Amino acid sequence: MRILIVEDEKTLANQLAEQLRQSGFVTDLCHDGNEAGFLGETEPYDAIILDLGLPGRDGLSILKEWRSKEMTTPVLVLTARGQLHEKIEGLNAGADDYLTKPFQVAELVARVHALVRRAAGNASSILEIGGVRLDMAASQVWYEGTPIKLTAHEFRVLGYLMQHKGKVVSRSELIDHIYAQDFDRDSNTVEVFIGRIRKKTHADLIETVRGLGYRINE
Repeated sequence: MRILIVEDEKTLANQLAEQLRQSGFVTDLCHDGNEAGFLGETEPYDAIILDLGLPGRDGLSILKEWRSKEMTTPVLVLTARGQLHEKIEGLNAGADDYLTKPFQVAELVARVHALVRRAAGNASSILEIGGVRLDMAASQVWYEGTPIKLTAHEFRVLGYLMQHKGKVVSRSELIDHIYAQDFDRDSNTVEVFIGRIRKKTHADLIETVRGLGYRINE
């Protein structure tokens, strides 16, 4: 899943990005409020971590604008401000969750997992379809009870399709959610990842919908 981290403290932003990558996420970094507003509206993120105290433009005004434009991407507000009324203001502006600095990075990662899971309509981090059991939080996969090894990109493709089971997912949508913004994207690699997943599980797990994309059914 693809996450935007909006944080002007670059050391903290890099730490968060590294921890989220280790948990299977793709991350983009942004340190400026004006750029954050643009990226949030134009890129298909699965969740956004948004600091309120930003140069250029404050996070609260960005969040209000996103919600006024009916942008539904889950947003976790991250700030050094700890006053109750500021938390309430952020939540009322459309934040889905709230963390006050200092915080434990492990808690933030768990909260991001929960936001992405709920947005996709999944109550648990563990998904099971067609003999495949996938733990989004632990980045582990089993097929018929046996652990299988997937590359990071294979895991992201399988995880995204399983989170959106029954839906036809286009190749371009998969590319948008498995690669970071600055990554050299090659649409042909999606077919390679799909083929590898089928070999490691079974051929009928992922259906190719000709001309439209891919789908995992119950």
